[in-house]
Amino acid sequence: MRDVIRFAWGTSSLGNFIVALSDRGLLAFEFASRRRAMEDALRVRFPEAELVADQAGLPHIVEKMERLIEQPGFDPGIPLDLRGTTYELRVWSMLGEIPMGETTSYGALAAKLGTRDAREVTEAISANPIAILVPCHRVIKKDGSTSGYRWGLFRKRALLERERTAARRRSTGC
Repeated sequence: MRDVIRFAWGTSSLGNFIVALSDRGLLAFEFASRRRAMEDALRVRFPEAELVADQAGLPHIVEKMERLIEQPGFDPGIPLDLRGTTYELRVWSMLGEIPMGETTSYGALAAKLGTRDAREVTEAISANPIAILVPCHRVIKKDGSTSGYRWGLFRKRALLERERTAARRRSTGC
């Protein structure tokens, strides 16, 4: 049976984004300004699937993802359908363990995986197709500076600042 992947577009203060869902859950949540290029990338990533533009059928998902961008800590309650190598899935799982408002380094993740070489970790992180919910933006350089983010450093910095602010509010009860 052929996989059907439905997708829709949304807008936020951090730019346009696409959501793509299978019957099992969210496959992609990515910032993108060039719609045609992003849709083509989905076709390349899922060549055996039937891709269906479904703007009218996914407004509740788009709204939840916009709220997630604007309100760190919001749980959209959407199951994920993560597809990657065993190693990527392991790294992505570790990303989910980083608390909101906190960061870790590429090297620290590599050490948890039993290696000193952070390049494989970096590659797995850069392959992450689900922004924010798989929080690769929480990984920074060991010196504390921000580095690469496939959806732009300005978004990474904005997401980190929003999360720090939300975490401070939660801890002070404000």
